[in-house]
Amino acid sequence: MLLYGRNPVLEALKDGRVTEVLVARGVEDAFIRELKATGVHIRWGARIELDQLAGTTAHQGVMAEVEDLAWASVDDILDRAEQKGEPLVIVLLDGITDPRNFGAIIRSAEVLGAHGVVVEERRSAPLSPVVAKTAAGATSFLPVAQTKNLPRLIDQLKADGVWVYGAAGEAAQPIGRVDFSGKVAVVIGAEGEGMRRLVREKCDVLVSIPTRGQVQSLNASVAAGILLYEVTRGRA
Repeated sequence: MLLYGRNPVLEALKDGRVTEVLVARGVEDAFIRELKATGVHIRWGARIELDQLAGTTAHQGVMAEVEDLAWASVDDILDRAEQKGEPLVIVLLDGITDPRNFGAIIRSAEVLGAHGVVVEERRSAPLSPVVAKTAAGATSFLPVAQTKNLPRLIDQLKADGVWVYGAAGEAAQPIGRVDFSGKVAVVIGAEGEGMRRLVREKCDVLVSIPTRGQVQSLNASVAAGILLYEVTRGRA
């Protein structure tokens, strides 16, 4: 898989998944010194070559060939929380098919202390270079898992004492009045459509983010970030 963008490539270098990087001529010296400090072999190319390989101009002047990103398992996420001695915080995505939204949610989840992200196999964007670029290296630290059936997984989590909160713009319960101190699963639905009916019905509580503007809905990745911040703040 071709990985591009500075943070994703640097994180892949730290993991030992890269032996050579392709760098556009003209990239500033400070970044080149950072690359050289890792010991990686640098191959130089024209910026247009990187544009063509990445299929975008948003590569920030660097790319690398790495192994495909690997899916974790749900058990990996549960084990991570247990090893840290923390109440579980898991993010469940129901129909997030835009890779930039997917990557941004992974980034927010890692930064704000979630233990992992889970998607349903047939209702998600794949783990792609665009996801890795948008996640800015977070895919190297946060387990991202697939499940065949999200409603069934919710039932399993609830049986293990996890409280499931679904984000819904019309919900009467604002997130500022929720106790997030226990094991928590946060469910984020698709742009526009929201959660599927069955997923919504499986949630213990539907929560909303108070808004004051004329536009009543938030981008899915922004909503996930705000909700995860409230989880973190409530625990602090």
